[in-house]
Amino acid sequence: GEPAHGIAFGSGMAAISAITQLLKAGDHILAASDLYGGTGRLFDDVLSRFGVETTYSFLGEGNLEECARDETRLLWIETPSNPLLHIHGIEALAEKAHERGWLVVVDNTFASPLLQRPLELGADIVVHSTTKYISGHSDVIGGCIVVRDDDLAERLAFLQNTIGAVPGPLDCFLTLRGIRTLALRMERHCDNAELLAERLAEHPAVTRLLYPGLSDHPGHEVAARQMRRYGGMISLEVEGGEDGARRFAAASRLFPIAESLGSVSSMINHPWSMTHAATPEERRLEVGVTPGLVRLSVGIEDAVDLWNDLERALG
Repeated sequence: GEPAHGIAFGSGMAAISAITQLLKAGDHILAASDLYGGTGRLFDDVLSRFGVETTYSFLGEGNLEECARDETRLLWIETPSNPLLHIHGIEALAEKAHERGWLVVVDNTFASPLLQRPLELGADIVVHSTTKYISGHSDVIGGCIVVRDDDLAERLAFLQNTIGAVPGPLDCFLTLRGIRTLALRMERHCDNAELLAERLAEHPAVTRLLYPGLSDHPGHEVAARQMRRYGGMISLEVEGGEDGARRFAAASRLFPIAESLGSVSSMINHPWSMTHAATPEERRLEVGVTPGLVRLSVGIEDAVDLWNDLERALG
């Protein structure tokens, strides 16, 4: 692709925060309903105090118009989203947003640059928590922003320096080292996740299985168009609601309970009580983050070992 600018930050949230500093009081963000809890918390509890409002929407093709305001400046999406793995068509949304003069921000953390290239699909700003797949070894906290536009890059680099959201040198060293194996790691994450998703979908204790690589996933066709493969994240609901989810998470031996994701090591998360506890309950339920939802970050271990562990944990 064309040359782009990359700007490194001390965390994914530092990068996200810097993007929002492009705005001024009175501006408006239109965001997808299902976002990482930390992003929603920033929008709701911090930006709101500075006069920047956010509207959350499912962003179907038709309802951009309903949510658009004269003050809208940013369209904010994650695809696949956290934790429901919702797929947003970047190209179609970017086209509509650009007709109105908005900037399009895509959080590409779940896909990684290897599986999805939002700038090539029309996004203006791509943000990653490099803590996750890019570093890949659970030993870094970092973030980055990638943009094509020179002026935008200059403004964001100014903010990075001025706000002090800079990363430390060791984190940068570890991140660069992680990137060397990104291609190898992502292939294995995808191989393992595809196998586990197919088997979990057949398991009687699993009541709902979300993985964009399965043909019955509502976003499968769009994902097939805009992603190279479908990623290493799986979400599922198990029988027994919150108790069932917690029991399942606790019973697994190879998937330790953790908030993070995107590491060579597998992890399991209970969004209701962990990553999305900060999201208002009403919005959690509205988007489908239920008490029984479990999110798996599938690592690069032996796929059969992982399956045997999950099967045992499901009872």
